[in-house]
Amino acid sequence: MQTNSSLNGKTALVTGGTRGIGAAVAKRLAQAGADIVITYQNNESAASGVVDACRAYGVDAKAIQCDAGDLSAGKDLIMNHFSGPAGIDILVNNAAVLTAVDLKDCSEEDFDRNIVVNLKGVFFLTQAAVSQMGLGGRVVNIGSIFGETVPYPGIDLYSMTKFAMAGLTRAWARDLAAEGITVNCVQPGPINTDMNPEDGALAEAMLPRSPIGRYGRPEEVAEMVAYLCGPNTDNVTGAILNNDGAWNA
Repeated sequence: MQTNSSLNGKTALVTGGTRGIGAAVAKRLAQAGADIVITYQNNESAASGVVDACRAYGVDAKAIQCDAGDLSAGKDLIMNHFSGPAGIDILVNNAAVLTAVDLKDCSEEDFDRNIVVNLKGVFFLTQAAVSQMGLGGRVVNIGSIFGETVPYPGIDLYSMTKFAMAGLTRAWARDLAAEGITVNCVQPGPINTDMNPEDGALAEAMLPRSPIGRYGRPEEVAEMVAYLCGPNTDNVTGAILNNDGAWNA
């Protein structure tokens, strides 16, 4: 399969890499020459399929079962697979949960699960990962356009965590600048995935707001991530980049 060499010799970890945006990102980074590690929670078959697709580009790839909300498992993942001279070059924080619930119906369990997966897990996985990164390391957070706007009721928890993701991106960009590590956030709008298909129940509400008249594709998000992970992007850090077809323009 056709590859390029912009990420040759790099190793990337993509959380939640079995489907949708995560799978597309893993494949695109593999196409650029990076060795790939993806995490998954339950779907081993889907994870194996993504690993095979990455290996077809001639890179090393593996899938590791890891609950994004299990802080100990996340730290162990970094220490067991990325410690030492090899380290880690790229971290893509993609894994997340979306609980559709509004203020009056939100339980403490709902709140805690969204916080631990979408924020706490991301925070401490990143803390562990950057301890094994050197000069030129890349962290890309997958946020959401709902981290900038809240156009519908019932997305309280998801929107809250994605607003926070944008804030962490800006803070980490300052924290890690002296170490030569860039941190950026990609905020997709409606993307055609199995969670939110372009012909699904949400499309009727979402499509009229899109100036380009369609959902985005996971590959379009992956292309932006690959750019941020590539060479000659040291000056791009702390950026919050929408990939939404002007949905929020």
